[in-house]
Amino acid sequence: MKNKSLLNDKMKEAISSVLPITGIVLLLCFTIAPIPNNMLMAFLTGAVMLVVGMAFFTVGADTAMTPIGNKVGSCITKSKSVWIMVFTSFMLGVIITVSEPDLTVLANQVPTIPNAVIIGTVALGVGVFLVIAMLRILMGISLPTLLIGFYIIVFILAMFVPANFWAVAFDSGGVTTGPMTVPFIMALGVGVSSIRSDRHAANDSFGLVALCSIGPIIAVLALGLIYPAEGTYVPVEIPEMETSKDMIALFVEALPTYMEEVGIALAPIVLFFALFNIFVIKLKKRPLIKILTGLASTYIGLVLFLTGVNVGFMPCGNYIGKLIGGKSYNLILIPIAMAIGYFIVKAEPAVHVLNKQVEEMTAGSIPARAMELSLSIGVAISLALAMIRVLTGISVMYFLLPGYMLALALSFAAPKIFTSIAFDSGGVASGPMTATFLLPFAMGACEAIGGTDRIVSDAFGVVAMVAMTPLITIQLLGVEYKFRTRKEQAARERIYSKISVYTDEDIIEL
Repeated sequence: MKNKSLLNDKMKEAISSVLPITGIVLLLCFTIAPIPNNMLMAFLTGAVMLVVGMAFFTVGADTAMTPIGNKVGSCITKSKSVWIMVFTSFMLGVIITVSEPDLTVLANQVPTIPNAVIIGTVALGVGVFLVIAMLRILMGISLPTLLIGFYIIVFILAMFVPANFWAVAFDSGGVTTGPMTVPFIMALGVGVSSIRSDRHAANDSFGLVALCSIGPIIAVLALGLIYPAEGTYVPVEIPEMETSKDMIALFVEALPTYMEEVGIALAPIVLFFALFNIFVIKLKKRPLIKILTGLASTYIGLVLFLTGVNVGFMPCGNYIGKLIGGKSYNLILIPIAMAIGYFIVKAEPAVHVLNKQVEEMTAGSIPARAMELSLSIGVAISLALAMIRVLTGISVMYFLLPGYMLALALSFAAPKIFTSIAFDSGGVASGPMTATFLLPFAMGACEAIGGTDRIVSDAFGVVAMVAMTPLITIQLLGVEYKFRTRKEQAARERIYSKISVYTDEDIIEL
């Protein structure tokens, strides 16, 4: 009964998340970007699968991925062996990254690097930086200090790498922290920080996602130094659907592919947990069944989610982008992208996980609603900048370099917890919806405006832009929160100072 109630709640949450973006696409389809009826039906079918998939996935994240991460984090730190923690963290980073569906979606769209090469490179980057993130929590090292140091390395390294690797490298950092990675890594941080008794322990539990987003950027840039940047872009294939039967056949044919893909992705995590449970935590039957049920829910949710977005959303996004980009008034791409960006972040599964954990860890002082609004505004701005790049061909570095400089500068003004949450949010906001709808949308627009030759340099980078702007907006929220808290404190002190001038007799008389 409890699980059914939880699923119902998650279903309502998913509907409220997906409905706005579905409404925007329908508005475009019936006005300036008409699409074939069968493609529209495929999009709507994908939207339904998206809702159901998100509901099952978030139930699985609550009942399986988060508890596993918490228990693993607590156990490896209680062992008090740094080498065990380093080895386990590295292996977890690699395993979870290889399992990440977002990375597979991006790798399939990158023409310059084979899938296995980019996935392996990114996985190694995450593994190394998850170790660094865990050591930071144990040692209490300042997150802004590490972020500044590593981003300096990123931008220096970029100077020696071919320009067509820049956008792909930053996109890799964004997609790595998706629906599979975020619940596990964030719970791992909570588990590790729980063994510390100082007052900054809870704050330091955030920041793992931020550091794990940097690893892939450095790894792919390093790959660019040694790997020949060759290859041709293959446009997104618009499926032919003459009848509704053909449309249904597309989903039916794709379903086994994603069942296998998600099964392969989840298998290392399930195997790791099974061995960890047998030899270390040894859960009793009831909590073990609950976690296994949660893993099954995660599997069902991801299969439905990926089938829906890849079959229904990706072709539709590319087609609409191509139609609008080919119009004489294609500047309208900017406000349309902003509207889509504002609402699409609500449909990212990992965003719900982050918002809930932030509200819980801060005892409600940072409400989920404020986080959601800050992320939506940040993503809307990032999509506007991305469309400006598509329209003009401006290098992604003209946006990323000043953007990250501003974000790092704000880290000295915002409270530490806001900095940690902001840099976590950047990776979380750029999830499967960005990779499977917004990136194809930008590719379609770019192809219509400047041909396929510009796509790798100008359309890629959308994920990177989405990952950057929340760093700024959430830290600005932190600065505002800091000033508001100081103002309230000052007001309380003035009231106390006025009360203190009265004697006991005055108070009795009053």
